[in-house]
Amino acid sequence: MSNGSAGKETPPMVSEMAENLIGSEIIKLAGQVNSRIAQGEKIYNYTIGDFNPEVFPIPQELEDYVVEAYRNKQTNYPAANGILPLREAVAAFLNRGAGLDYQPDNILISGGGRPLIYACYQAVVDPGDKVIFPVPSWNNNHYTHLTRGVAIEIETTPENNFMPRAADIEPHIEDAALIALCSPLNPTGTTFPENALLEICELVLKENKRREGNRKPVYILYDQLYWTLTHGKTVHSHPVGVCPEIKDYTIYIDGLSKAFAATGVRVGWSVGPDMLIGKMRSFLSHVGAWSPKPEQVATAKFLNNQSAVDNYLTSFKKSIQDRLNGFYTHFQFLKASGYPIDCIAPQAAIYLTVKIDLIGAKKSDGSVIDSVQSTTSFLLNEASIAMVPFYAFGASKDSKWYRLSVGTCTIEDMHHSMEKLSSALKTLSF
Repeated sequence: MSNGSAGKETPPMVSEMAENLIGSEIIKLAGQVNSRIAQGEKIYNYTIGDFNPEVFPIPQELEDYVVEAYRNKQTNYPAANGILPLREAVAAFLNRGAGLDYQPDNILISGGGRPLIYACYQAVVDPGDKVIFPVPSWNNNHYTHLTRGVAIEIETTPENNFMPRAADIEPHIEDAALIALCSPLNPTGTTFPENALLEICELVLKENKRREGNRKPVYILYDQLYWTLTHGKTVHSHPVGVCPEIKDYTIYIDGLSKAFAATGVRVGWSVGPDMLIGKMRSFLSHVGAWSPKPEQVATAKFLNNQSAVDNYLTSFKKSIQDRLNGFYTHFQFLKASGYPIDCIAPQAAIYLTVKIDLIGAKKSDGSVIDSVQSTTSFLLNEASIAMVPFYAFGASKDSKWYRLSVGTCTIEDMHHSMEKLSSALKTLSF
């Protein structure tokens, strides 16, 4: 780019990383939808992985404990790795619910899961290192870019519920530093079968045995922020649970936000081997990404209140499952009615995975839906429904699959939006 002087180029104004950093497609889409809602449109917004506090409030006990902590003047700096009572409470919570046996010193507290994921990337990935992750998945492309890594994206399939398999990873593992996995998976709400996860763990152990003494190992980053929200007969599987030997190479990402509809409370935790947790702690101490101390004090008290935790999860899970099952029933009816629609039965989290293939359909004005983008526009403009296409999570641009999030919808909205979708589909010629 010329600056007006012959033969001179304008010098870069920012780093290469910053120059090429792209924003979140999901947040961009949600912003566009919210702008239209603010102008008075009735839109059923199923885009964002968040909760409407009017529909899904945080546990009353947690709210009371937060207020109490502020009134007790718990407002100074917390310890860099999180206050000890919270790390003890997290250790007990994970042991009780997931069978994970970690000591408080193996636990790192931060302001939600995001800083912990970033810290893990920074602790493991050198510039030029390969990071393996499936697509669709949430934000791994951005974290890889931030750490100057090389993204190895594995396009997953509906036949495997969009979960990667060891055979997908094996061709790339020799030069990898990190394998980023998530189960229950954002965006699909699907989970790892135990045997599939075991095969990945065994692959990592085999690779690290080959590297022993010569180079740093490959690690598994395991995002399990939705692990408490399993539905029906789904059982949560995690690396150390299926393969205890993988413990030295696994970093868990977890927290309060999704399990207790507390996305704005900002308490997350990571669990892993001493050395790696220590490096992540050092990194975050320079960044200052602490969870606020009052929220830490409150979360410790809440997690130790086992009856409050169990009662909330029982009610919360039922409400989420009722919505997911309701949407699933509606979409299955549309499929049975002959429309090019499909979906995967709910397994976990707050998401339903839906396929809507309207490409080639003719609208009432004579125009033809010719892409996933125009399908998304039709759903928004004619059915007043906003969902996130899988390409926003790294899948190919021609993927017909969408994420539907139920965190902000009421039962009434679910039925009304599906009635509107049915009416909109009837205007199309296939």
